[in-house]
Amino acid sequence: MSGIQVKENKKNEFLKGDKVLWILIIIISGFSIMPVYSASSNLEYIVNNGTTIGHLFKHIFFIILGLGLVRGIGIIKYEYIGKFSIIFLLISVVFLLITMFSGQTIDGASASRWLKIPGTPFSFQPSSFAFLTLIIYLCRYLTKKIERERLPIENVMYIFGPILLVFLLVGKDNGSTAVMIMAVSIAVLAFGQLNWKYITGFIATAVMAGGMFILIALNTNMLGGNRVHTWMSRIETFTSSKQSTSEVETEVMKAKNYQVMQAKAAIVHGGITGIGPGKSALKQMLPQSASDFIFAIIIEEYGLLGAVFLIGAYFIMIIRIVIIASKMPAFFGSLLVLAMGLMFFVQLSVNIAVAVNLIPVTGQPLPLISYGGTSMLVTYIQLGIVLNVSSRIQVLDEEGIGKKQSIEEINDIA
Repeated sequence: MSGIQVKENKKNEFLKGDKVLWILIIIISGFSIMPVYSASSNLEYIVNNGTTIGHLFKHIFFIILGLGLVRGIGIIKYEYIGKFSIIFLLISVVFLLITMFSGQTIDGASASRWLKIPGTPFSFQPSSFAFLTLIIYLCRYLTKKIERERLPIENVMYIFGPILLVFLLVGKDNGSTAVMIMAVSIAVLAFGQLNWKYITGFIATAVMAGGMFILIALNTNMLGGNRVHTWMSRIETFTSSKQSTSEVETEVMKAKNYQVMQAKAAIVHGGITGIGPGKSALKQMLPQSASDFIFAIIIEEYGLLGAVFLIGAYFIMIIRIVIIASKMPAFFGSLLVLAMGLMFFVQLSVNIAVAVNLIPVTGQPLPLISYGGTSMLVTYIQLGIVLNVSSRIQVLDEEGIGKKQSIEEINDIA
């Protein structure tokens, strides 16, 4: 009788899945409130967009909504998320096509990135959802067909075709996200045990396709409205700033590298302990201080100690995700967790690398911290899937003798 009660209690517990991961998600989400509140004053006084209090409540709303999504995803069997991923991917592609023709600019971000929801004041970025649904679809397809050698035409139609389609649709206006999509997709193919001869062939094809895209964009008007010139300018600025130049050229580089210079100043200003929550002096001068460059503001206000605390929390999250993937005996569940963790890690690494000037400027938010709606919700969905899988590990462990049969059923559903 007591065994039945224990099982019932586990069924009804609110925080299903890995408790350490749950606690870290809640801690980082809560920590994000003060930096966003502080940095969003830039939106009110410099960009003239809304009020600081308004942005604060909006951020808190998305945190609550995101945590609700994490919990809600735990109710659904993750195998069914994989099964219906093709439908979600097709919907995402349709949204990307619509956005190409009717997208809008938000706070100076690239046109054609945002799609307004009719009848509401809200907009979202279809590229973020397309990235997520593509990776889930790849995990599902690689699992479904793992028992036999695929024909080359199958790889082209069902693996490489969807990757290139999403890459090209996103790449026209959002180069950094497109590169991340390609990199994570190739990593998932490797984790999913696709034959390396196909992977290397695909990489070669993708490089040639990308090169042709850039050449056409730079030398013709066939791809009107693309941002290739902006990408090239950022790369040139980044590489030039690393080389010794004349005094005049240095001043030009400073003007072009304004965001990075302000981010560096904020980091230096923070020192070891920071100047205190809400006291950032550079948030008004640093564009996108509440989103893309919020890591610099965190260091300014909370110092090196605050940055170490945050990076440490992220590091533990990544470790927990890897542990969950290694413990999940079903191939689809393990691959899916690794893929979600990789997406999280790549976005995290890119944001921090930009803030400390290790790579050229891109528009990637800091997971669970940066102000924004779409990217926050997609991150919560990723973590919700990881927690969903981790909760199933507990169930499989309890089933004991029926474990092998359960694994076969999971892979069959996926």
